Amino acid sequence: MAVSLSSTVYFHSLNTRKSFKLGLPRSFSFASSTNFTFKTLFETQACYHIGKNATYLSPVCCVSVKCLSAAPVRRKNYEFSDCVAEVELKLPLEGRDVQSRDVFVDVKESFLAVKLQTSEASMSILETALYEKIKPSEAIWYIDEDHLVVNLKKLDTDIKWPDITETWESLKVGVMQLLKGTSIYIVGESTENNQKVARELAVGLGYTPLNTGELLETFAEKSIDSWVISEGVDAVAEAEAAVLESLSSHVRTAVGTLGGSYGAAVRPDKWRHLHAGFTIWVSQSEATDEASAKVEAQRSILDGNKGYAKADVIVKLSRWDPEYIQTIAKSCLSGLKQLIISDKKLPGKKSLYIRLGCRGDWPNIKPPGWDPSSGLDVSSDA
Repeated sequence: MAVSLSSTVYFHSLNTRKSFKLGLPRSFSFASSTNFTFKTLFETQACYHIGKNATYLSPVCCVSVKCLSAAPVRRKNYEFSDCVAEVELKLPLEGRDVQSRDVFVDVKESFLAVKLQTSEASMSILETALYEKIKPSEAIWYIDEDHLVVNLKKLDTDIKWPDITETWESLKVGVMQLLKGTSIYIVGESTENNQKVARELAVGLGYTPLNTGELLETFAEKSIDSWVISEGVDAVAEAEAAVLESLSSHVRTAVGTLGGSYGAAVRPDKWRHLHAGFTIWVSQSEATDEASAKVEAQRSILDGNKGYAKADVIVKLSRWDPEYIQTIAKSCLSGLKQLIISDKKLPGKKSLYIRLGCRGDWPNIKPPGWDPSSGLDVSSDA
């Protein structure tokens, strides 16, 4: 299986509560004669997994995954430490009589390779893409008793490295720190896929997993399909928009939304409260390679004919396969990481947007007292 992805990003204050209540306005009408009151309780769930993939970043913040292997992850055989301005890697020589002339270290901005040259052959000790960028010209290495020590100077000293490379485990730690509690919304054509990706992200980050379809069905006491038949897709989309409004004030949630014409996210005018969190569009792709997947994602953004084009991250899949759900989730985190790093003010800006009431003025936030009903076109994204 080959999978190609693509991407773009943004937050709210910390919330340490284990549970919360979700409520819609008491007299809210789902564009029908039926009125509901939403009130329920959700418990935080958390457990951890490991995944693997390769990524790249483009000028429009696209993330691509091409290498999806079911092979087991290689066991870590090194010591790693983050020393604020630099990172240090200690590789065991395992009793080998190694001299400096036997060591070959290849360092690039985002890549590290370490090899040993013996009389018989060249042996690869480590070859990996780095968690973040370093200054290749300032890299040093030396042999310390039975270890080879590699010291790398960070390009951005504000970024805490959980590990030398970008893995599912390191991204869970690193992105959780960067998000600062910001909720995540998964949008796209498939309700089922949206829910599965949201749950995997929630599991990794220790977030509360939610999906708007289950919330709507629980309180309407009927399935989404029967609701559509009886009242139409517009009624369901309006109801989901109300749920998203209620969720917009909460943090540390990963929300799977309704897909296709049923959902609010496909409608450009229903994104007012989705902008409260980081949105990820999981979409099927007709692209056959990484480059064409990137072009396809860029075209979707420029066309803007679907609300999904407003998403912060666009993930393009050649086909859906549940076996690689963690790889997809890992790529989502990789895109979020790179975008937050590219503009560290985004989390604070997202928090301000929420505090001012998600008025629809994202990303050009207006001063307090601005009236959304004024009709001003503050942004094409609003």
